[in-house]
Amino acid sequence: MNGRGSEAPRGVLAGVASAVVTLTFIVALAAAGGLFAYISRGPAAQSGEATTVVLRKGAGLAEIAGELSTARVIPSAPLFIALAEVTGSAHRIKSGEYLIPSRASVSDILRKLRAGDIVRHKITVPEGASSKQIRDLLTKSDVLVGDTPEVAEGSVLPETYDVTRGESRSAVALRMTAAMDKVLAQYWAKRKADLPIHSPEEAVILASIVEKETAKEADRPRVAAVYINRLRIGMKLDADPTVIYGVTGGLPLGRGIRASELAADTPYNTYVHAGLPPTAIANPGRASIAAVLDPPQTNELYFVADGTGGAAFAATLAEHEKNVARWREIERQKAGPSLRPSQDVSARHLAGKKR
Repeated sequence: MNGRGSEAPRGVLAGVASAVVTLTFIVALAAAGGLFAYISRGPAAQSGEATTVVLRKGAGLAEIAGELSTARVIPSAPLFIALAEVTGSAHRIKSGEYLIPSRASVSDILRKLRAGDIVRHKITVPEGASSKQIRDLLTKSDVLVGDTPEVAEGSVLPETYDVTRGESRSAVALRMTAAMDKVLAQYWAKRKADLPIHSPEEAVILASIVEKETAKEADRPRVAAVYINRLRIGMKLDADPTVIYGVTGGLPLGRGIRASELAADTPYNTYVHAGLPPTAIANPGRASIAAVLDPPQTNELYFVADGTGGAAFAATLAEHEKNVARWREIERQKAGPSLRPSQDVSARHLAGKKR
């Protein structure tokens, strides 16, 4: 042999080796480029320090990439798709509303989307809010969807709830009522023995009256004790908030109670009817529920405003009438000389608590 036959295979092998080296280099270069694109900082936010992006439930990777590209938080939709596939993130992205920081890398964005780190909005139900007011809160929320369900008076626990964009109003209302059921069951299980309250529903009714009678948390146990003591002896509750509820159905009255309203024969008027009203008149908080189920031991049957935001309590009618006289004088001083005795409806009906 002259050696030429062995040169050809060597030439082929050299060509293959060269191609492999070249391909390896290209792959390495592409990998390096992909890694750089994956970890490098992304576009700046068009306004502020972050951009809001909403990813629809059920959206595919192409749609997600399109949304992110339209929002200008990623440099390229195809590049995002490729990186999501390579990193195994493509099928782990969660829908929802996201706040993407300015200059976030694709790595940061994918990490946020995989974790479901969505924006949490808040709806706060104040203590003593009526069900009408709670339904209004749900209806006016621009992040919730669907119809607003009916909410039974006293069925919602007042607190702050996290909600997400696209969550249904019915689902949020259900969470609110489930929270009340849980708290009420806890307090009911620890209730004081021999209370004139025969069910959790009655506890909520009385707690709603206590809630509306005083905004001063320190006074709630004593207010609850007064009403418990009255229920024990069959004495009318004479609770102004029940009168107001019979007039407005759970909305603010916006003025003083009229004498005609104090005498009106509505189911909620506890100046007219003995015992508890037919339903709660508001949605009471934990403190009011606790107060009626574990009231202090007192012999007090009366209370009236004391002019400081609290109440003056009394065990006897004589003592109560002195407290009422003091309150009337405070009211007159606040109103000034223009107040005529005939106008002093609020002072006169406060004396009615002695009944």
